[in-house]
Amino acid sequence: MSNTRLSVNINKVATIRNARGGNMPDLIQFARDCERFGAQGITVHPRPDGRHIKYQDVRDLKPIVTTEFNIEGYPSDSFMDLVLEVVPTQVTLVPDPPEALTSNAGWDTLAHREFLTGIIEKLHSKGIRTSIFVNADPEMVAGAKATGTDRVELYTESYAANYLKDREAAIHNFILAAKEAEKQHIDLNAGHDLSLVNLKYFQEQISNLKEVSIGHALICDALYLGIKETIRQYLMQLQ
Repeated sequence: MSNTRLSVNINKVATIRNARGGNMPDLIQFARDCERFGAQGITVHPRPDGRHIKYQDVRDLKPIVTTEFNIEGYPSDSFMDLVLEVVPTQVTLVPDPPEALTSNAGWDTLAHREFLTGIIEKLHSKGIRTSIFVNADPEMVAGAKATGTDRVELYTESYAANYLKDREAAIHNFILAAKEAEKQHIDLNAGHDLSLVNLKYFQEQISNLKEVSIGHALICDALYLGIKETIRQYLMQLQ
C-alpha cells in the first residue's frame, strides 16, 4: 500500500451549496461520506469573503472529521483566531491575497522567514502540524526548514499544465524539490490541479510524498462517476 494519503478538498461542494442558499448539498454529510468511502483526510480553505467554506463550516466540521483535518489559508488575524480555536490536524499556510480566485504561487520562504516563523510557533503551541505552500524550488524548501515547519506542500499547477506535453520535463523541478525536502528532513505534501490524468506518475516519481490534497478535479470527476467511485479511483492512483 502507498504511504501517500488522499485528502479531499471540499470547497467546491460549499460553492454549490452557497449558490442557492440552504443546505443542499449537505457539506457535513459529504465530508462524512468522503471518509466512509476511503478518503484519509478532509481539506478546507476558508476565505474572508465566505464564498465557499465559511468559518462556521470549519467549526461544524471539526467534531465530525475522524481522519486528518487540514485547513488551508493565509494567516490573517481572523484565520489564526479560527485555527487556534478549532485545532485541526494540520494548517497549510498559503500566501494568497483575499481577492485571489485560487492559489497561484508559493511562499518566498526567504523573504518571509521571520513572519512564517512567528506564525508556526503559534500553531505549534497548540500542537498543530504545519505545512508551507511552496513552488518546486529547492531554495524555497530549504528556506522553509529555517521557519520550523513540519512540512512543505509543493504547488503542482505547472506540473499539471505541462504533463501532457512532456511529463519528464514537467516533473523535473519537483523531483529536485522533493530531494531537498528529504535532505532537510521535512515531510512533503502536494496539491493544485492534480487529477486522475497526472496523479499516478507524480506519486511514482516522488517517493517521499506524504499527502496530496485534491479538490477541483476530484469534485468534477464525481459529477460523472459519483463520489464513492471517484475516491476509489484516486486511491488506486496512489497504490
